[in-house]
Amino acid sequence: MGNLSIPPSVQKLQTALHVKAKENPSFRFYALYDKLYREDILRFAYESCKANAGAAGVDEERFADIKAYGEERWLGELVQELREQKYRPDAVRRVFIPKPNGKLRPLGIPPIRCRTVQMAAVLVLGPIFEADLQPEQHAYRPKRNALTAVKQVHKLLTTGHTHVVDADLSAYFDNIPHFELLKSVARRVVDRQMLHLLRMWLKAPVEEIDERGRKKRTTRNRDEKRGSPQGSPLSPLLSNIYMRRFILGWKRLGHAQRYQAHIVNYADDLVICCQGDAEEALQTMRQMMGQLKLGVNEEKTRLCQVPREHFDFLGYTFGRCYSPKTGRPYIGTTPSKKSVKRVVGSIHELTARRTGLWDTDFLVGKLNNQLRGWAHYFKLGPVSKAYIRLDRYTKARLRRWLRIKHKIRRGRRLPFSDEYLYETLGLVRLRSFTRNLPWAIA
Repeated sequence: MGNLSIPPSVQKLQTALHVKAKENPSFRFYALYDKLYREDILRFAYESCKANAGAAGVDEERFADIKAYGEERWLGELVQELREQKYRPDAVRRVFIPKPNGKLRPLGIPPIRCRTVQMAAVLVLGPIFEADLQPEQHAYRPKRNALTAVKQVHKLLTTGHTHVVDADLSAYFDNIPHFELLKSVARRVVDRQMLHLLRMWLKAPVEEIDERGRKKRTTRNRDEKRGSPQGSPLSPLLSNIYMRRFILGWKRLGHAQRYQAHIVNYADDLVICCQGDAEEALQTMRQMMGQLKLGVNEEKTRLCQVPREHFDFLGYTFGRCYSPKTGRPYIGTTPSKKSVKRVVGSIHELTARRTGLWDTDFLVGKLNNQLRGWAHYFKLGPVSKAYIRLDRYTKARLRRWLRIKHKIRRGRRLPFSDEYLYETLGLVRLRSFTRNLPWAIA
């Protein structure tokens, strides 16, 4: 929901739902659907979707179109549809975004009206299931994020849990079984209208453009009764609800104690840090995932013995590091090679020849946003080497861009000194950030 402040009336409802769920783990909520079309909830849901922007769905309706039509009028009609139970989800538009490994990740983009109703459902259901989610789960939750997951893994490694199952699930979001997922939801929600709405969203057809540029609709989710389109507002919550089954089962069946094995999970990424037999832990995980109708990607799943070996998780590499002052080894985290390569690629794109028509201040602002965002996440452990490398690369690319923009011939001494880049143009110097990071080794 970005930086939007939650209206007091919405916050009051969420607090009441969360407190009730927390105080009574067996309580089932039976009157939730009518909350979806409350004016304050639906409006905040719409504003949250608008803040996240995003592309149009299959109906090609954009936020500018809604503004021109009249937001109050548009929301009023959506309220009426929900109140009269006439709302029906549209197809989800399928787009593909590149993954770090060169493959494509499918994303599902519902129309804005569906995104708004789904966000309203998240506002209502989220506080209820937040009371049930396990401490091992770090994704899409208040006061938790990828960095808290990274810190937890590091803590486990430094307390002797150095036998690691570096796990990868096969298309987790696409394979969540509908019946079992809705069964998990029904543990808490018995509102028939809400459950019916969830079923309709899960079964919605997918529309994509084929090789000839023609629109094609498929009903794979409905036919195979599995999958929650990654990219919709509701998908993160549903993925957490289903992953909870695995984590809770792992502990209740005694595997955490048997293998001294602790799970750290972020969305579809997870590692199991063990003091005991990691091979047995891996076999047990495979068996449990099979029972949950999920698959393990055997090509990417492996065992790792830290600090002798390294493994990557959420953009960081975990393994042996050395103190530059004493030379002593320790278990630490550094930005992974893939993460550095990815940001280098972004800087390369921003400073490509085709951006030469951009205003210099505009380009520097883009570069600064890219660098600050990267450094905001990659700030744990000895980051100075990565920061210095990126500083050097960014300087070289910006100088090249300026030379091309100002038509300065090759071979001539470039007039763009470090002082000019940093003081005059205001380029961010990552290395200076390490002064505020007590754990960063300068």
